[in-house]
Amino acid sequence: MATAISVSSILNTRSPRLTSLPPLSLYIHIPWCVKKCPYCDFNSHEIGNKGNVLPEQEYVSALIRDLEMALPQIWGRPVSSVFLGGGTPSLLSAQAVDKILTHVRMLLSLELSAEITLEANPGTFEAQKFADFRAAGINRLSVGIQSFNPRHLQALGRIHDDGEAHRAVEIALKNFANVNLDLMYALPDQTLEEARNDIEIACASGAPHISAYHLTLEPNTLFYRFPPTLPDDDLSAEMQLMIEQVVSSFGYANYEISAFAKPGYQSRHNLNYWQFGDYLGIGAGAHSKISFQDKIVRQMRYKQPKQYLKKILGKEDALGDPVQSQHEVQAEDRAFEFMMNALRLVSGFQPENFQAHTGLPITVVQQQLDEAEQQGLISWNHHRIMPTVVGRRYLNDLLQIFLPEKREEHINI
Repeated sequence: MATAISVSSILNTRSPRLTSLPPLSLYIHIPWCVKKCPYCDFNSHEIGNKGNVLPEQEYVSALIRDLEMALPQIWGRPVSSVFLGGGTPSLLSAQAVDKILTHVRMLLSLELSAEITLEANPGTFEAQKFADFRAAGINRLSVGIQSFNPRHLQALGRIHDDGEAHRAVEIALKNFANVNLDLMYALPDQTLEEARNDIEIACASGAPHISAYHLTLEPNTLFYRFPPTLPDDDLSAEMQLMIEQVVSSFGYANYEISAFAKPGYQSRHNLNYWQFGDYLGIGAGAHSKISFQDKIVRQMRYKQPKQYLKKILGKEDALGDPVQSQHEVQAEDRAFEFMMNALRLVSGFQPENFQAHTGLPITVVQQQLDEAEQQGLISWNHHRIMPTVVGRRYLNDLLQIFLPEKREEHINI
């Protein structure tokens, strides 16, 4: 007979334990860019075009030291993917990337088939340089196109024009079989036909992966302080539906809200995030999620590059931990964090993976799942829990059901 007991009593009497650790990825943050885009809220810092020199050698040494210091937390665990993000990682020389990846291979159990991605912006493309990136071990390129329309590129503050965007795609596909193109829609004064033209050009290029993101006004950005005129909600929704239809007609599968891939080209690194896997983040401002049998820890490195470098490479008496903040993910928050990621996936998740990655039984969210199903936001059978089309359209409404403060006090076990 099922007995009703409080969730809090379950969590207070025994700390949820993981029977096995989830897959592990490595994220490497490169915090510099030529120019800060007005919509960008990432940890990126301008070097500009005035002869400022990126402290490449110093930063690479700091990354290696950062990785060495983090080893005890992940010792012996295989690493399935590496992602160099930013900022603009393609500002680094191929020699710097080669040195980073050489030490990654020396220090970590990097899987032979590991996906190794480099983010690149069209304004930094040189044909030989990208051939050298490939030789250094990069096997996937993610290109920040955003738009092929010169007017929209200018409005977004991008440093490249439409000609450079097309040339970047050409160079990327010449050197890499696995290429992602990042696009944005619902841009300032963008029409439906302009959005259609962007996505059709991207699909026609033959790039096997496309990410199409809705432009949002994030706090601490120039666009947030001085908002441009953006398409209304109805037109934005029409653009999203159109994009899904166009990419489908070109043979791409929509496997996550904003991600579309040809067969076999889903982003393994991002899938690990969305499946609530682990990731070690090194570099200025990088975030980590690391699981242990008895706890899940989140960390953030120091954001300011100078402070980060000083912590790792300063005078001996000033050396310290590059981790600025760290906290345990409390048991009552694990369910929400899992759902916040997994419900972005079109295919959803298997109930057993919920317990494997959170240490909690699926019954902890039984009432929330029932509510979401009744509202038509998820479909649920014994093998998989998936967001419906409506659930994906109204993801925020779906996730609110799983907010910790809304969790019911009793479950059946």
